Amino acid sequence: MQKFFKDWMLPIAMLAGALTYPWVSRLAFLTPYLIFAMLLFTFSKIEPSDIRLRREHVWLLLVQLMGSGGLYLLLRPVDRIIASGALLCLLTPTAASAPVVTGMLGGDVGFLTSYVILCNVTVAPVAPVYFSLIGIYGSENLPFVQALLFVCKRVFTLLLLPLFTAFAIRRFAPGLRRIMVSVPRMSFYLWAFSLFIVTSVTVRFLIEHGGENPKAVVGLLLVSLVLCVAQFLIGRCIGRRYGDPISSGQGLGQKNTILAIWMAQTYLHPLTAVAPSGYILWQNIINSYQLWRHGKRKN
Repeated sequence: MQKFFKDWMLPIAMLAGALTYPWVSRLAFLTPYLIFAMLLFTFSKIEPSDIRLRREHVWLLLVQLMGSGGLYLLLRPVDRIIASGALLCLLTPTAASAPVVTGMLGGDVGFLTSYVILCNVTVAPVAPVYFSLIGIYGSENLPFVQALLFVCKRVFTLLLLPLFTAFAIRRFAPGLRRIMVSVPRMSFYLWAFSLFIVTSVTVRFLIEHGGENPKAVVGLLLVSLVLCVAQFLIGRCIGRRYGDPISSGQGLGQKNTILAIWMAQTYLHPLTAVAPSGYILWQNIINSYQLWRHGKRKN
């Protein structure tokens, strides 16, 4: 029974979140705190020397920056909203929670933490420029500083703050760190609960806005599915050349979808937010499958 619960906890959390979305979606305010706690437990296991830039970081970043612009130009003649959704799915920086899943899969948490920092810091000033070039929905002026400060604030509170806190605990409270390390699956349980909430919020958004333009909604969901699978595979191919497909796959495939939804609603057509909303479901289905397969191989 315990093994069944461990293998199927994430799919059960997603299904439960989808079925109870009218009530559970109200708990969305807990998500940042859950991410902070997950990262704090994850970062307590890494060394400060693990945080450094590597060659594969550059390749992953080029895929995001160049690929997003190229894909938009390719899809723009077909449908502008779908093209904008595709750009968003590629350009959005890596999620702060990605190191948690990477650690569960046996990847290099230090590598991915370094990339999350690099990716978010790079995309913060680039994204507003991209949005100004493709045209901002409902506005002629781009609040560049507002976008930059918002992204930097999220990077600090959701990534750098738990990282510095974990290093401070390592230095000044080693006894507390030993307790945290002795609970290796705590990040997994926190991740399952946050997935329960995030799925409910996503389902609620899709139900409330899915009827506005059914054709565009279907197109955005399909594009987000294709790009989600493609980015995980491309990331793993890049990482395989350097001996770590897991970390690179998570770095390119797992996105900060909450930030993407905010950017869509702020700068693009509001319906574009369907793409990152769908991406939430696809990336978590892939993560659930990877964790299930990793558990099978481990056993």
